[in-house]
Amino acid sequence: MSDKPLVAVIDWATSPLSEAGPTIEQEVVGDAAEVRRYVCASDADFPEAVTEARALIVWHNTPITAVGLGRLRRCRALIRNGVGFDSVDLTAARQRGIAVCNVPDYGTEEVADHALALTLALCRQLFPLDREAKQLGWAIRPEVEGRLRRLRELTFGIVGLGRIGTAAALRAKAFGFQVWFHDPYLPNGVEKALALNRARTLDDLLRRVDVLTLHCPLNQETRHLLGARELSLLKPTAFVVNTARGAIIDKAAILAALREGRLAGAGLDVVEDEPLQSAADAATPNLIVTCHAAFCSREAKREMRQISARIARGAVRGEPLENVVNGVSPLSPGPAPG
Repeated sequence: MSDKPLVAVIDWATSPLSEAGPTIEQEVVGDAAEVRRYVCASDADFPEAVTEARALIVWHNTPITAVGLGRLRRCRALIRNGVGFDSVDLTAARQRGIAVCNVPDYGTEEVADHALALTLALCRQLFPLDREAKQLGWAIRPEVEGRLRRLRELTFGIVGLGRIGTAAALRAKAFGFQVWFHDPYLPNGVEKALALNRARTLDDLLRRVDVLTLHCPLNQETRHLLGARELSLLKPTAFVVNTARGAIIDKAAILAALREGRLAGAGLDVVEDEPLQSAADAATPNLIVTCHAAFCSREAKREMRQISARIARGAVRGEPLENVVNGVSPLSPGPAPG
């Protein structure tokens, strides 16, 4: 180890996404610190070197608990290499003066594009038609034909009009959808600025829409936001799209609705307790599933890593931090050196 401060990149052992040599991060951090990558299943696997790091960049799904945070002796910032931060104990980090940051904007275009791709695949029944053609048939079967829809006559409903939700709304408008949204945290007038329609309650939105797409974070308020009751409010001809977090939808409830024909289809980039756990789940009718890949493009991945590294560099230098999500002042002293 060098005498420079350490920035530790924590990659998830179950599904590593980084590279052995974190060259992009080191390019951004420069001479301010040494950047090293560690592959861990959880914070219980942190080697001693990580406990001395000034900043941690944490890839997806690696759980960071109060116990793990308690082992960090010099850390000023923990940067979630992505939008979501539900894998980090925010309260414990705040109590230790560790700023938790995220990268909320790196995959905005990709996730919005993916949500619309799933929507189009459902509304135009691309996968059933593809299967028919590849079986050397050429019939539009009645059950498929009944799900083919004209987009400009459909209502596209959005839960959560943040960066990605807004990007999805603009794309849906370009395709001719009638766009509605529900977001209780936005001020009055947002709908006028964007020429959208606003539903004041989730129930009102659910009753209106032909396509429902989710763009909200996962927290105590939104866990199982769509359960059996909420799904029952949707039209049986409606489609549900989720590119946010899997547990926003009760997996058992939505799979039951699809199997029983109470929902026309679903396009899920994320599922509760991902990946799918059984062949029966995978065989659910009218279900499209992608591998938590909505965020992914080579451009987005590089941008995400550059932004995370920029925040880590700021932490090492004692500079104001971007995208703090747990209320820790960017200039607070943080944990005392051990």
